[in-house]
Amino acid sequence: MACKRSCLMEVYKFLLFVTLFLPREMTSSVLTVNGETENYILHTKPDSHESLTCAVNHTREEELLWYREEGRVDLKSGNKINSSSVCVSPISENDNGVTFTCRLQSDQSMFISVVLNVTFPPRLSGDDFQTAEEGSDVQLVCNVKSNPQAQMMWYKNNGSLDLEKNRHQVYQTSETFQLSITKVKKSDNGTYSCIASSPLQTETKDFHLIVKAKGWTIPIEPIIAACVVIFLTLCFGLMARRKRIMELCMKDQEPQSGTPL
Repeated sequence: MACKRSCLMEVYKFLLFVTLFLPREMTSSVLTVNGETENYILHTKPDSHESLTCAVNHTREEELLWYREEGRVDLKSGNKINSSSVCVSPISENDNGVTFTCRLQSDQSMFISVVLNVTFPPRLSGDDFQTAEEGSDVQLVCNVKSNPQAQMMWYKNNGSLDLEKNRHQVYQTSETFQLSITKVKKSDNGTYSCIASSPLQTETKDFHLIVKAKGWTIPIEPIIAACVVIFLTLCFGLMARRKRIMELCMKDQEPQSGTPL
């Protein structure tokens, strides 16, 4: 029993020795960004200022690298060893979804990534006025940017829009909300409202559609073709009568013969 206890004490002493005196270079590095040891999402807003600080737990000098997406971030010489910071200022809507990554230069398989989640209310844009002829097809395109994604609806003249089968089609992507109308009629005249609703705000943009009566169109191409044919016919006719015209001209120029009084 005493021998067993003695063996356990020896094992404990060995583990304590390894923990206290093992060189730092032989222990694994721990990388952190703003105190986080794993990838994370940073929630922020436009016009705010965000600082990202990357650190490694080595006593020896370790160079750190920062990347914005796939591009390397230029760092000053005093902002690379064991601790490095980047500042994103000011935050804009275009920074939404951008990834910043800190890597260990000596072992680039060690890294931590931070994804910016920039929240902002809906932003709508598009052509305010559109004129179309009866019977033509029309597309009203509402450009939308929002985070979180907004719920989209179309209204007409401040009321709900009745979608007619085979005439109205609604298409939506992450950045557009489109209303297509096939073979527009006079009754399609009016103000169409693109409405975007998000937890942050509800935004509306109006599109004014003017449908004109179908007018008579003059067939320009056939008229031009007819004029060309007439011109060429006249030219060929003149060339064919050239000899006769020249004979008449020469006859008129001959001196008249006669007996003087």
